[in-house]
Amino acid sequence: MIQTAELFWSFRSPYSYLAIGRYRALTELYDVEIALRPVYPLAIRQPEFFAEGNKAAGRYIFMDAARVAQHLDIPYRWPRPDPVVQDIATMTISAEQPHIYRLVRMGQAAARKGRGLVFADEVSKLIWNGKTDNWHEGAHLAGAAERSGLDYAELETEVESDFEALDAEIAGNQDALEATGHWGVPTLVFDGEPFFGQDRIEMVLWRMNEKGLAER
Repeated sequence: MIQTAELFWSFRSPYSYLAIGRYRALTELYDVEIALRPVYPLAIRQPEFFAEGNKAAGRYIFMDAARVAQHLDIPYRWPRPDPVVQDIATMTISAEQPHIYRLVRMGQAAARKGRGLVFADEVSKLIWNGKTDNWHEGAHLAGAAERSGLDYAELETEVESDFEALDAEIAGNQDALEATGHWGVPTLVFDGEPFFGQDRIEMVLWRMNEKGLAER
């Protein structure tokens, strides 16, 4: 019997990027389906957090994510451009955000079609793996959609014409995440149990094995 799980995830979270390829690989090795539930990053939901919070947090995440990527041998570089427009020196979030809303809505539209996990993996590689500058330009996103089995023109049309419904679904994802007992990403929820962080994948697999997970 196929196991099912949900992955609450953000395009701006380096730890989400460091997790998603490994979760995708898990679905290819085992009889498990993981539904992507994208959320807007904290910088969009609570921009005051960065102005009021401890400035050391951002510096630590910047350093630690690179270290984790090196340890896991996953290609990594802070995005160019950042999906969220933010002054790193002051941590101020810009009122103008040309990337993140489009990205998250595209992720939700892909999730509607059952291709959210693969789409988010392909796009996050563009954003985070250090091989693509200006990932938002040219045919980069279209190529990621094609590799995910999606029609990019159809996806863009859906994002532009149905953005209010998509945003309502994304807000519902955030509510669902908090209802599980957590608030951050990446969080995978399996059988009602949340597993937060890119370092919980082995524990997720252990729990799924307890429930009779089978190889494909």
